[in-house]
Amino acid sequence: MLMMTKLFQTVSLLLTLFSASSCNQEEVDQRVLLPQNLEVTVEEGENGLVQVSFTADQANFFRVSFGAGNDMPERVSGNQSSYRYDSPGEYTIIVQAHATETDFIKEERSVTITEQMLGMGFPDSGFTSPMTYEGYALVWNDEFEAQTLSSDWVFEIGDGCPNLCGWGNNELQYYRRENTELKDGYLVVTAREENMGGKNYTSSRLKTQGQQNFQFGRIDIRAALPQGQGIWPAFWMLGENINEVPWPACGEIDIMEMIGGNADGRDNTVHGTLHWDNNGNYASDGGKLSLSDGAILKDNFHVYSLIWEENQITWLLDDEVFHSMDISPAAMDEFREPFFLLINMAVGGNWPGNPDASTRFPQQLAVDYVRVFERE
Repeated sequence: MLMMTKLFQTVSLLLTLFSASSCNQEEVDQRVLLPQNLEVTVEEGENGLVQVSFTADQANFFRVSFGAGNDMPERVSGNQSSYRYDSPGEYTIIVQAHATETDFIKEERSVTITEQMLGMGFPDSGFTSPMTYEGYALVWNDEFEAQTLSSDWVFEIGDGCPNLCGWGNNELQYYRRENTELKDGYLVVTAREENMGGKNYTSSRLKTQGQQNFQFGRIDIRAALPQGQGIWPAFWMLGENINEVPWPACGEIDIMEMIGGNADGRDNTVHGTLHWDNNGNYASDGGKLSLSDGAILKDNFHVYSLIWEENQITWLLDDEVFHSMDISPAAMDEFREPFFLLINMAVGGNWPGNPDASTRFPQQLAVDYVRVFERE
């Protein structure tokens, strides 16, 4: 009887040990292995676009939050995710590498979205030109430091119709004076995506026609340009006699044009061009300069200059010559007559093409000053 009792106790002990061993093995089998070595890279693009890339060992899937509003981490496929911010600020990006829905590791990164990245605001750096040049006298300038715009500037309103619909270039904007303001010492022209006059965009176009005309000399315009597909800012001149002599016989001098877009030769390139009547035939010619090392014209203020002499016109960017043209032929006599100045920002048109999904609005053009010098 005693032997049977001991045998029973031994069997019970073995069963208990076996049971405990089985439970421990189930716990081990069910234990979750968390992901490891989570690496996160954040890349800031144009117009508020941010792309985050991530990798982790033993991760089954990822969730990402870009920190906008009440944004909660959302499950993503692959190892990249992107988001386009529409408001300036500092945001926290969270990347979670998951083993299961409830078991994960995470990393956080901060990103600062500036007004400039969103097409708003202006850089605080750039080239500055002098108020005097040897052999020249300052004859007219606007530093845009007043409370109201000088009467030397007048606005063109509308879409160019009925005589010049689309302003001759199939442009998409409706020009309004309300899209121009004086702010912090700048003349600011804003292009907006809004319906007006049958157009989907608004902007402004200013000129000194009937107020200030110029003939020969040097012109400096310091400005921060916008960017983006279909955005077309310009500083240019037309012959004062345009109402009597139609274009192109009146002559056109483009001091600066930029056709916006992401491709090389767009947001980073300045163009200088002449348009004229060559013995009854339309003619145009010009040159251009592109910034290097990935820089774009919006990054800094630049000075766009023209040296206009009786027989030659020269274009400069930040006081460096990038193109020159001989205007001595008799067929180019229009360039020996008075011209007036224009500033505008078009949207769309034959040359830049239309805005697309990558184009952000509003876009702003900031002019710090316009200065005109004549030979002494």
